Amino acid sequence: MEALLTPVQFLKGVGPQRAEVLEKLGLHTAVDLLFFFPRRYEDYSQLATIDELAEDRLASVEGLVEEVDQRESGKHVTYVLLKQEATGRPQFLRAIWFNQPFMFRRFQSGQRVVLQGKPKLSGMRWEMIHPKVTFLGTEDRPTQGQILPVYRLVEGVNQFQIRKLVSGVVENYTELVEEVFPESFLQAHQLSEIHQAIRSVHGPTSQDELQQARLRLVYQELLVLQLALAMRRFRVRDQGNAIALPIDARIRARILRRFPFEFTESQLVAADEIANDLSQRVPMSRLLHGDVGAGKTAVAVFAMLLAVAHGHQAIIMSPTEILARQHARTITNLLKSSRVKTAMWTGSMSKSQRNDVQTRLADGAIDILIGTQAIVQTELNFKSLALVIIDEQHKFGVAQRAKLRQQALDPHYLVMTATPIPRTIAMTAFGDLDVTTLRYDTNRRSEIHTYQGEESSREKWWEFYRKKLREGRQGYVIAPLVDGGNRSLFDGKKGYASAEELFESLVNGPLADFRVDIVHGRQTPEEKDAALQAFARGHTQVLVATTVVEVGIDVPNATLMTIESAERFGISQLHQLRGRVGRGELPGYVCVFADLENEYTQRRIDAFIQSNDGFELAERDLELRGPGNLFSTQQHGMPPMRIADLVRDFKLLERTRSDARRMIDDDPNLDGADYEALKKMVLRRYGRSLELSDVG
Repeated sequence: MEALLTPVQFLKGVGPQRAEVLEKLGLHTAVDLLFFFPRRYEDYSQLATIDELAEDRLASVEGLVEEVDQRESGKHVTYVLLKQEATGRPQFLRAIWFNQPFMFRRFQSGQRVVLQGKPKLSGMRWEMIHPKVTFLGTEDRPTQGQILPVYRLVEGVNQFQIRKLVSGVVENYTELVEEVFPESFLQAHQLSEIHQAIRSVHGPTSQDELQQARLRLVYQELLVLQLALAMRRFRVRDQGNAIALPIDARIRARILRRFPFEFTESQLVAADEIANDLSQRVPMSRLLHGDVGAGKTAVAVFAMLLAVAHGHQAIIMSPTEILARQHARTITNLLKSSRVKTAMWTGSMSKSQRNDVQTRLADGAIDILIGTQAIVQTELNFKSLALVIIDEQHKFGVAQRAKLRQQALDPHYLVMTATPIPRTIAMTAFGDLDVTTLRYDTNRRSEIHTYQGEESSREKWWEFYRKKLREGRQGYVIAPLVDGGNRSLFDGKKGYASAEELFESLVNGPLADFRVDIVHGRQTPEEKDAALQAFARGHTQVLVATTVVEVGIDVPNATLMTIESAERFGISQLHQLRGRVGRGELPGYVCVFADLENEYTQRRIDAFIQSNDGFELAERDLELRGPGNLFSTQQHGMPPMRIADLVRDFKLLERTRSDARRMIDDDPNLDGADYEALKKMVLRRYGRSLELSDVG
């Protein structure tokens, strides 16, 4: 087993210099290379000569790029002519891409490539529309029937070299890998044994063999994760001890009367699910996620008032001070005629303010504390903390939540996000939580129109924008950065505009006749609050902003939004920004300007424009972007997936979740002899990030 930990520099053909390059890929030892899985495969089992092509039958054709051309005739067209001499005489295949100008820049005459697609005859010549392209190096000449692995690369190592290195490690080290499943388990779940799976995933001889190998490795990776989440879930439920907060019809009606509006059906369902959890001695661990404008804050206030009704305290934490202050205003307005006492706790408070709040918390004179993560960075003493609500959950880690445990009692936890969570993410990153989904009532939201702006139509958009402002409406202009952009608003150059550049361009240009202000993350809390309050009261007509207005800002009269450099935002972020308009009775209008640098950017912008449904967009975003390093980007501190694809492998994810929960229900600590190796793997991979050390 120690041989698996052999440093890569001592492997054949590596050495110290190449070892430094491999470390950039996270490859430090022999075992790292064994589990460095291909990101895709080049399947040459369908490799064909041009005279073997048949219409609409998938084929791969290898050849040299003879010509590259592009034309503009209403839409951009890229043409590539591929030359092949496999039969002793030159034959040609034409590849065509529409509205993808970046494809023209990828090709050069003389390149060796493989085009894969379904050919069609056009006159006397074969054509492929939008074929898949593989660019071949000098050592990458495929042969009929091969399925070649394609690995992630960094500068200093090419595909041929990494294939050769991995192949050698597979040959010499695979048998040293420990099998974590007993034979009976493999048979019952129809899985390959680990050694065969490793060999086949790196060097498959057929698609069937590859799929069987991948099934085994993906199942193992997802099961290990789901076991860790199931263990943590069991631990919270089995060992936790919370304050029970029962609800009856009288308390429920009294709380709902505090709101100046009726809850939607979705809000009522969410409130009842949460209330049911709060009535138990088992600490609630629930995720509340909803679309823009669905009313999460109101549901959160409902839960906090249930705690207060029983004489206990509640916290609501936000990732930024600007959002905490927004929550404070909302909650204070809702409770202004009640006896419920609220207070703020943020990093910008003075020492005397902190001392005052600390004293009142300990005495029970404060019922609801509203603040930022500064709450968990200070040792606060509560008289009786029963409920903790964390807004934008991905900003807070497991360890931070643990700090709020009071004496022998665990508070109930409700974690919220304004970004709808795709099902796969809910079952992984939030797999230890129960999930409540909140959808907005379409009858209560105004229609929002979204457009993709072109440089040629920019002035027409500002003309419309000014017209709406003169009618009494307000609007936002969004930029990706505070400063440091590299273009002005109208110079037509590629790059991105900053908020400060936009502000200057607008007040001296298209919005010179209107009251324009700016808000961004580098301002003091007081400056940000003043800018937002002026906008909310209508003193300012246009607010130039960064993503500080992404969540929590509610100005019903704001119906206009311009988003600059939209390619620098994700789909969910664009949708959150769009959610700032159309919050009143009037329709909203959003125009995005983007540098369409590649196909991915165009598809992302298209998806955003075509749908106003946050849940649909979240799933689409996951499909386009992939889960990536899912956990670290959400600050869960958990390692990324090595081979599982949470979109493609959704059914397998559901299966492993069910298997894991059944296994933990039967054996909470996996103490059975058959699972000794599996338990070690679970703890080694997720023990620290999910605080499972007590299991070992």
